[in-house]
Amino acid sequence: MRLLSVLMLLWITVACSPQEPTEIAPERVKVALRSVGNQLLLSRKDSTSLVLPVVQMAPEKFKLSFEHPLAFDPACLNTLVSETFAKAGLPATYLVEVVQCTDEETAYSYEMLRNEENSIVPCGGRIVPENCYTIHIMFTALKSTKATNNLLFYGLVILVLAFLAFVFYSRYRTSQKPKSGVQGTSLGSFSFYPDQNKLVKEAQEIPLSKKECELLSILAANPNQIVKRDELTKKVWEDHGVIVGRSLDTYISKLRKKLQDDDSIKLTNVHGVGYKLEIGE
Repeated sequence: MRLLSVLMLLWITVACSPQEPTEIAPERVKVALRSVGNQLLLSRKDSTSLVLPVVQMAPEKFKLSFEHPLAFDPACLNTLVSETFAKAGLPATYLVEVVQCTDEETAYSYEMLRNEENSIVPCGGRIVPENCYTIHIMFTALKSTKATNNLLFYGLVILVLAFLAFVFYSRYRTSQKPKSGVQGTSLGSFSFYPDQNKLVKEAQEIPLSKKECELLSILAANPNQIVKRDELTKKVWEDHGVIVGRSLDTYISKLRKKLQDDDSIKLTNVHGVGYKLEIGE
């Protein structure tokens, strides 16, 4: 029960803790980025150049392109992205990279985090010179949140399965223990439980078939005495209307193998008469 309580507490903690969304609508991102591109051009008094279609490069990464080279103020870009994303309800953690078209080198970049004090934003005021640029936006929390959630989910699944396995194992072990108040018959180093069809030696349990159990019950009730074949066959088989044949000898052989670990016990054949369970002192 304590383990179950811990699992529930962990599940509630994960479910209720504030997290970035694990999925975003690409269409919403594309609309927001086109708006950023349009406003960025207008900030440079350019009302004629086109903002090219936004390309989704990966589930969490998008690219904004322009028809013509442009120059821009980084502070203006930062403000436009932040305000537009907030209006669109997009994640507040993202990485912005301004990449030169010619050599794919990063001309300017910054990272915004949920905790603004930890965000990495270079000072603005210095105009990025006119050139062909693409602006790459990557929602950094998307990957980490998915990975964390997956890890927590599979961790919880493993813990739940372990808990269930522990419960079932405990119940199985309990069901295999001798019932309270039931005393086994001592046979050398074995304890014989006829009601449960088993032999027990220390921590080892040896299951018995119904016929094996019936035979051993008769022999154990007459230790060190010869029990005639006719008596064994009658009580175990013929009373049930079954023709025995060599079945008795077969089951006696099986019992010998299950008792062979104790040298103080011998199941001997008295030729032409019957069997005797010899138990040493």
